[in-house]
Amino acid sequence: MTVINNTGPAVVSAGPGPLPRRKAPRAAFIRRWSEIALFAGPAVLVYLAFVLLPVVLAAFYSFFNWSGLGPLDRFIGFDNYVRLLADPVFHRSIGNNFFIVIASLLIQGPLAILVALLMNRPLRFRGLLRALIFVPYVLSEVTAGLAFQIMLQSVPPQRYGPIDTWLRMLGVENPPAWLADPNVVMWTLFGILTWKYLGLAIILMLAGLAGVPEELNEAAALDGANWWQTQWYITVPLLGPTIRIWAFLSIIGSLQLFDMVWIVTGGGPLQASSTMAVYMVQNGLNVSQIGYGSAVAVVLFIISLVIALVYQRFALRRDLQGSLTSGVR
Repeated sequence: MTVINNTGPAVVSAGPGPLPRRKAPRAAFIRRWSEIALFAGPAVLVYLAFVLLPVVLAAFYSFFNWSGLGPLDRFIGFDNYVRLLADPVFHRSIGNNFFIVIASLLIQGPLAILVALLMNRPLRFRGLLRALIFVPYVLSEVTAGLAFQIMLQSVPPQRYGPIDTWLRMLGVENPPAWLADPNVVMWTLFGILTWKYLGLAIILMLAGLAGVPEELNEAAALDGANWWQTQWYITVPLLGPTIRIWAFLSIIGSLQLFDMVWIVTGGGPLQASSTMAVYMVQNGLNVSQIGYGSAVAVVLFIISLVIALVYQRFALRRDLQGSLTSGVR
């Protein structure tokens, strides 16, 4: 368009230029999913190969009477599951797993919270104390299991383990048979597990306490609340998300407990300390009954999955809602 100016020459101004070209929606879609495949693909492949595929194969093998060698030609349907669910030893194994679950939630959890609250106060050598508490968790299960097996073994009256020797020095003439008494062995194992994993629970609680605002404790102190009242009514409720996460990890770990039991007791005496994982190895792998052991693995997987889903649905629901980003663009 030409504009005439009476005081000078005409000025010609160009009209609006062409609009920038937008990328085709199809190209953007392909680029987006290519990036997702590039970054998430390796993790998905590892998950499929080492998690999902073994579960599917175990479910498939459980319908066969198979020793692990030779062709899969003896299809028996649900006979392995019928035999499994009718075995009282497996019933006791499930009970032992849930004993560890309940004892962990009722004893380890409160103990970890109490120790964490005490260690969160100004203390001398606080860093050293935290490191010492965490050391048992760093030790391998084999090392810890063998150490406790040596300390707890006793063959009276010729030989006593270190712990029984110390108890006899303190005046306990007849210490319990820690690993040989069916009524005591599970409590012994729980004590070992508490020593081994309590440090992790304490560290998690201390990490949660680091996110509690100090201003709330100061405000409670100005209102006349003592230290215990402040912890009970303010600190512990704010520690709820950390407690729920720890409880979830403790439940799943207790259901899948194997290594410490296998090293210390091997499931004995008289299968009194057997867990589902120990039962699976003893009655599947060790006797070349891969089909039956696969059925045990499937039942263990189903129990763990159902409990995990129920726990996430009812206990972790509030914690997960804040992290959901569905519908956000």
